[in-house]
Amino acid sequence: MMSQYKERFVSPQEAAKAVRSGDWVDYGFGGGFPELMDRALAERKEELTGVKIRGGLVIRPRIEVVERDLEQKAFTYYSWHLGDYERKLQSLGLCRFIPMILRCLPELYRSHIRTDVAFVPVSAPDNHGCCGLGISNYAWRTIFEHARTVIFEINEHLPRLQGVDGSHRVHLSEADFIVEGTHEALPVRTYKAPSPLDIQIAELVVKEIPNGAVLSLGVGGVPFTVAKLLATSEVKDLGCHTGTISDAFLTLYQAGKLTNCRKEIDTGLSTWNLAMGSQALYDWLEEEPSLFHPADVDYVHAPERMGQMSNFISVNGGVQLDLMGQENAESAGNRQLSGTGGQLDFLEGAFRSKGGKGFVCLNSARRDKSGVLKSNIVPFISGGSTVSAPRSMVQYVATEYGVVKLSGLSLPERAEAMVSIAHPEFRSELTQYAKEYWK
Repeated sequence: MMSQYKERFVSPQEAAKAVRSGDWVDYGFGGGFPELMDRALAERKEELTGVKIRGGLVIRPRIEVVERDLEQKAFTYYSWHLGDYERKLQSLGLCRFIPMILRCLPELYRSHIRTDVAFVPVSAPDNHGCCGLGISNYAWRTIFEHARTVIFEINEHLPRLQGVDGSHRVHLSEADFIVEGTHEALPVRTYKAPSPLDIQIAELVVKEIPNGAVLSLGVGGVPFTVAKLLATSEVKDLGCHTGTISDAFLTLYQAGKLTNCRKEIDTGLSTWNLAMGSQALYDWLEEEPSLFHPADVDYVHAPERMGQMSNFISVNGGVQLDLMGQENAESAGNRQLSGTGGQLDFLEGAFRSKGGKGFVCLNSARRDKSGVLKSNIVPFISGGSTVSAPRSMVQYVATEYGVVKLSGLSLPERAEAMVSIAHPEFRSELTQYAKEYWK
């Protein structure tokens, strides 16, 4: 079976010749990264001009096409969602951010933008020539089905799960070229110890989570702390339907809390689009493939699907909220910090679910570099900052001072609710603003 694809196996340098000047090249999203092809493409910097590369949420420490072409004569790098490394690149003018909502990404690729060459990281193939998409299902199938040239990069470290229904499966016959070689260890994402405020906020949120809830947990301090508290709580039979599966869900599984037995969809399975966390998380995916339904972003991020499950709970962090309930989850003024990603998708999914709740969690205040206390609940999202979620879709807001539900409240009532969970030092001025503008 494998011998019939022998002619498609080439060196990364040979495969990189498929890229032409002016092409759009896709690298994918998250921890799955085409390491060999990135290096081979960077080696062609003297031969190419105007090559544009799209990626996002990169957690490895470098991108070769950027590092080797700081003048951007051959390559320009674009990101859908800034990871820590991409944020540094952007501050140096080496990364261009593209706004998007994750559930809309496949339609962007189908109808609005083009991919000339797709660098697709895949796991080692089985005896039938089938590979898994490792830790990043993303929107890969949509992308490579619309690409001129498809290059599979086999990474020996990627988990080999293919999805119980083939949802995570690709076949060697779908690639124009296949490359393999020695890779670095998979990039891992670790969590800092929760702060006292993280714990306070998480304790408030956990009180709102019933038995059998289906969880979508973001990748931040509060969502991870929510999982740790649930692991030692009386809550049971939790489910997973999340954009990014992380060590938070491994913690719940190890505690016997993650059974997925009450999910109306994908019963018994943890559903996800990306995986990002420790090597132990990746080992879990490798060793227990029958526990998971990794799927395309079209499937995982569909609010109507989340709405068919009872008690769908979404927990995410925010940067700022204003008195109307508008949320900024991704920028500090005009400085981009991350991206909208899938937060809006899961807020809407929770809103549609019977018993569902979507939480935006943040500290009530922060200290700036000079030590001055600043409120994270503001009169309005300031000019230059991003409104990641509109006021009409923000349901629950949690700070260390409490949880409020904004759905169905008028503007004055929303302002009153937001003031009640603001830091006490700022409540008076926020109240004064609310009285002046919403009488």
